Amino acid sequence: MEKNTARLRKNFHQAKWDEEVIFQLHTPGEKGIIVPEVEEGIRQVAGDGLPLIPEEMRRSVPPGLPEVGQMRVLKHYLRLSQATLGADFNIDIGQGTCTMKYNPKVNEAIARDQKASALHPYQDEETVQGALGIIYNLEGIFKEISGLDRFSFQPSSGSHAIMVMASVVRKYHELRGEGYKRNEIITTIFSHPSDAAAAAIKGYKIITLFQGPDGLVDVKSLSKAVSDRTAALFITNPEDTGIFNPQITEFTRIVHEAGGLCGYDQANANGLLGITRSREAGFDLCFFNLHKTFGTPHGCGGPAGGAIGVTEKLQGLLPVPLVDKKNDKYFLNYDLPDSIGKTRAFYGVFPVILKAYAWVMSLGAEGLRTVSETAVLNNNYIMNKILAIRGATSPFSAGKRRIEQVRYSFEKMHRETGIGTHDVTYRMADFGFHMWSSHHPFIVPEPFTIEPTESYSKTELDEYLAGLQQCSEEAYGNHELIKSAPNNSVVHHIDSSFSDDPKKWAITWRAYLKKHGTKQ
Repeated sequence: MEKNTARLRKNFHQAKWDEEVIFQLHTPGEKGIIVPEVEEGIRQVAGDGLPLIPEEMRRSVPPGLPEVGQMRVLKHYLRLSQATLGADFNIDIGQGTCTMKYNPKVNEAIARDQKASALHPYQDEETVQGALGIIYNLEGIFKEISGLDRFSFQPSSGSHAIMVMASVVRKYHELRGEGYKRNEIITTIFSHPSDAAAAAIKGYKIITLFQGPDGLVDVKSLSKAVSDRTAALFITNPEDTGIFNPQITEFTRIVHEAGGLCGYDQANANGLLGITRSREAGFDLCFFNLHKTFGTPHGCGGPAGGAIGVTEKLQGLLPVPLVDKKNDKYFLNYDLPDSIGKTRAFYGVFPVILKAYAWVMSLGAEGLRTVSETAVLNNNYIMNKILAIRGATSPFSAGKRRIEQVRYSFEKMHRETGIGTHDVTYRMADFGFHMWSSHHPFIVPEPFTIEPTESYSKTELDEYLAGLQQCSEEAYGNHELIKSAPNNSVVHHIDSSFSDDPKKWAITWRAYLKKHGTKQ
């Protein structure tokens, strides 16, 4: 690692505002916009519109919305925007498994065009042939990417797609008369936690398999867990360590022989496009996140979208409707007698589907493979550099390459200096960077997870690495700088005990007022 880290790091100092929440800016009588009065002629013909609203749906009192002038609203939200970091603002490779990558702005412009943004989900099929065609064609692309036979874009997110997978699994076994008997779903500790959580919501008992010395679950452990109660295996591969399981086809074979199904969590498929497919690995179901791998903003920054695919034997169980084509006309097909039904209102989040379609079409098949090759190259470059930083290690599979991410550890640094991952996270904010630890529980001590994707140049990766190097030098040298961090960021130390105490939660402004004994 180059010692002159100051040459690489930019001088960062984030704007700080003691900004109140929008409700605290409320000033009675202050207006953002004055709506003109309805003309008398229109009033006489149309009335006030109130009779059109069922009485039980009418408010007894107006909503308690803040009254704030336009200028103050503008300043408020611009100030909040200055207190954020993200993929369009900084080098956002420290978000771990969340795949923060560049989202082309031309795709945003396409989605905002009135031809897309003004569509209504209740429009007649004849008037939305273009939109249905895009959905139909994107399904064809995902068939090629995965090797599976049918896709639905109805799920709202990746976690929702897992719940849909669990619903399909349940319906499949119910139709075979084994719904009650097959009540277990197997997953692994380094698969995404939603694989267990979403399946548990559907009432399944979760069996979690733990890794061996190489970071992978061995075949014997899976064989012991499989039984006639096994409904399915839900697994991420590569898991959240970035290690690809080379025995994955043996895993799917064992589960199939026991009568179970196999679901592939491909929320992070950034290192696999055009390289491996679900079908060849033996999976019956899989899902992708449009808001991660496929060039649309991450779900926590806007609407998300999940793409769930199945083999032919399961296609009749997918949520209705599917988009089909007959005589050069696209239509919404509700004729699936064994369908699990709707899993959300309408079909899906069309702007997200549109942006993913534009991203894939701009790249083509060769471009998709280049995305993965570049992501893997970036990941292994940054792994080589991080492992040269004092105090940083990468548990499991020493000397082996990883796919799209790595779960690292500052356990050695913490043991030798008392400085750990949370200290480094706060200090990295001083350089304009975000660094994420990992999913709980912390199987890897003092973890941090880096996923560089294909979006970043070597220069940008080196800039991020310089921040980590600086943190290491401070940990082994000047403790005050890293212990007092952050100094240049709006991030600050908080008492995280509130997250374990529901009495302290206030999800809405109304809940906050109730907890503080204040009437709105």
